Amino acid sequence: MQQWQKYLAEVLGTFILVLIGTMAIVGVDTAVGADGGLGLVMATVPLAFGFALLAGLYAFGEVSGGHFNPAVTLAMFVDRRASVSDLIGYWIAQVAGALLGSLTLMWMTNSDAVEATVNGYGGNGAGTGWISEVVLTAIFVMVILQVTRSSTMSNQGFVAIPLTLVAIHYAGIPFSGASVNPARSIGPALVSGDDRAISELWVYLLAPLVGALVGWIVWKVVVQGDTDFRDDGAAIKDAATS
Repeated sequence: MQQWQKYLAEVLGTFILVLIGTMAIVGVDTAVGADGGLGLVMATVPLAFGFALLAGLYAFGEVSGGHFNPAVTLAMFVDRRASVSDLIGYWIAQVAGALLGSLTLMWMTNSDAVEATVNGYGGNGAGTGWISEVVLTAIFVMVILQVTRSSTMSNQGFVAIPLTLVAIHYAGIPFSGASVNPARSIGPALVSGDDRAISELWVYLLAPLVGALVGWIVWKVVVQGDTDFRDDGAAIKDAATS
């Protein structure tokens, strides 16, 4: 498999995730109004993001590994399943795919519709948004690390991972908008140009990356029984400087 195929797969997989997920949000707003549809959002949008991830995984997962999320790629990097060049290349591809997804939505609708799809912690405050994104991303990453490594569960990954994302959205939408994916947050925020979303974007850039590291550490200790991280640190340092 050539590198350009992997990067293009990440662009397209992230595009599918962001476009279908955010189209569902706009569809709910159109059907019931932006102020009265939280119940319908909670009922439908998590499934849209989960099914969108499922579609992306079936379409492109065998090409790139189906990360479609910078936090997932970071976890794979620290677990020595991705190189530093792939870390950078995947991140660029994922952001490009998310921007393309939001731009496509804007072409179909308008910038106000894209603005309705941005992540936000609202009246909960940055602290609540931060904790929600860290914890939920950690859970997501732990599931991915295990099902992609386990010999008994590897054939369940294409179902287990999207279902975990569905659960995360059901839990996290009221607290942080349930991003757990920096690319998913970057696309709508930048395309809509929403000042609030851009000012809050730091939470959705940093918290999922922290959550990915937390998830990897917990998985290494509890599942792998590895409490000595010196060899991992040396390997990561060598990969980053090579």
